[in-house]
Amino acid sequence: MPSKILSSTVYNALLQRGRRIVPTTDPETLRQFFRMLQPVRGTKELVRLGAAGDGGYLVPDDLDGIRYCFSPGVSTVADFELDLARRGIRSFLIDYSVESAPVTHPLIQFERKFLGLSNDDVYVRLDDWTQAMAPDSSDFILQMDIEGAEYDVLFDVSEETLKKFRILIIEFHHLDKLMLAGDFKLYDLVFRKLCKHFDVVHNHPNNCALPHRYQSFEIPPILELTLLRKDRTEIRTPANSFPHPLDHKNIEDLDDFALPKCWYQPG
Repeated sequence: MPSKILSSTVYNALLQRGRRIVPTTDPETLRQFFRMLQPVRGTKELVRLGAAGDGGYLVPDDLDGIRYCFSPGVSTVADFELDLARRGIRSFLIDYSVESAPVTHPLIQFERKFLGLSNDDVYVRLDDWTQAMAPDSSDFILQMDIEGAEYDVLFDVSEETLKKFRILIIEFHHLDKLMLAGDFKLYDLVFRKLCKHFDVVHNHPNNCALPHRYQSFEIPPILELTLLRKDRTEIRTPANSFPHPLDHKNIEDLDDFALPKCWYQPG
């Protein structure tokens, strides 16, 4: 009884200070999550497209036959899309936070909208966007950096549309919330949906924020993941050497750090 009274007292005191106690994710549950996302090496080598720093990504050298890239979240950088254009791949860009695309090119098309959960003057759903831009095609690239909205979008998109993409390059935000049991459920659902059809082939932490420590884990708040549809790979071996020689830190004037081992050697 005294311990319960003390717990209640501490809990109420924290609430009065605008703080609260929330359940944390079970360590073994989190370890299983990392096992699901363990990167693999396939038959295709990785190449770098885009800038040396932010806006550049590692992708499998499996671009033959790809005609279209869907790129939500543009801001002021389009080096990745320019590299695709040099390979004859057309990119569809959307971002409501800017007035126009940062570059002009005949194979780069911009629309001022956000990717979201509805279709209106501001938002468009991923299902409807792909259907409108390339109704009779598949084997797309998705390069998505939408500042945390990726979870809603990926939860919403149909598996039929998801499987039309050959390569996914997605910047995942707020991953430090994996340690919170309530937030973990959504993250787990989204990544299980992805891993049903895709292999993680590269994982790179954005050095704009240092990893959070939880139990024996280190969780960078922002990670860039590259995924390849499973039917494109016949042989898989665990990827256990990070960083990749082509990796480069996102923010030049900040210290870099390597991908923590729990993301590729989860035990």
